[in-house]
Amino acid sequence: MKVRVVIEPGEDGWIVAECPSLPGCVSQGRTEDVALANIKEAIRLWMKVEDDKHKQPQGSKVVEVAL
Repeated sequence: MKVRVVIEPGEDGWIVAECPSLPGCVSQGRTEDVALANIKEAIRLWMKVEDDKHKQPQGSKVVEVAL
């Protein structure tokens, strides 16, 4: 999977990395390499949380209905 990451200098001198397609998925690092490593981990965690939010309760099922 590939996602776009925006990298820019922060006000405090650190490098900020943000993934615009994943709301709130932002990280930083002292160097660009560290910021990229950190945003990769943030993306993995963001996706896990989203996946967990959409899991179906045990015993439930998903059906399609036509209107």
